[in-house]
Amino acid sequence: MAHYAFEDLTPGRTVDLGEVVVDREEMLAFARRFDPQPFHLDEEAGRRSVLGGLAASGWFTASLWMRAYFDHVLADSTSQGSPGGKELSWLAPVFAGDVLRCRLEVLSARRSRSRPGLGLVEITGTANRATEDGGEECVLRFTFIGLFGTAGPE
Repeated sequence: MAHYAFEDLTPGRTVDLGEVVVDREEMLAFARRFDPQPFHLDEEAGRRSVLGGLAASGWFTASLWMRAYFDHVLADSTSQGSPGGKELSWLAPVFAGDVLRCRLEVLSARRSRSRPGLGLVEITGTANRATEDGGEECVLRFTFIGLFGTAGPE
């Protein structure tokens, strides 16, 4: 039986998805392939931009979160994908070497009315970077619906 089924993802539950270090070479390779804006590819262009330095694509940051979500939840779950979301915010630039702590929080959950055995789980995902004062700064926040199989009948 999977570790995470619909019934395990109750409103208010949080799941720590671990930490990920932003790798410079992966960041640049992603930017070259998918988001080749100058401030994602060139140190000087990054310094001249509002980002203040060579910054990761927000899509790359979201991909790092997605990998952590897969490793800590989806790989051992009844996941059936996602129909999408309603919010995506890149709240601060992310740089090579940053350590991001990824988390999810379950906002709501309901059984599907049209598909018995399936539940819809509204999730907020976040990635936070440690600050110099020992706190955390949120750099990524988004909300989406996850579809999960149920553990049993209603």
